[in-house]
Amino acid sequence: MVEDGKLVERVTFSRGIDVCIMAIDGTWRRDCVLNAISDNDAELTVEGSIQGLNLKEFFLLLSSTGLAYRRCELVRVNGTEMDISFLKARPGKKRPASADVERMA
Repeated sequence: MVEDGKLVERVTFSRGIDVCIMAIDGTWRRDCVLNAISDNDAELTVEGSIQGLNLKEFFLLLSSTGLAYRRCELVRVNGTEMDISFLKARPGKKRPASADVERMA
């Protein structure tokens, strides 16, 4: 895939990886299989119905504990297959790196 003149590498998994998608507010969750992923997007196979779910923004949970996740939005649905794109972090208040160093000392 080419984006902005750069080649974007996508990793495709032969068996897929078990993941979940979850609403931003935690009101719903669906099991999925991660088929392919890149820095910007991913392909999923959803287990169960997604009818009636708000897929404008949601989380892709990459670990069973929910500690590894990405904020996503739906790009395309074809049956049980979904293409999603990862949303970039909104600009906001960030702690200066020096504060982290001071706490370590």
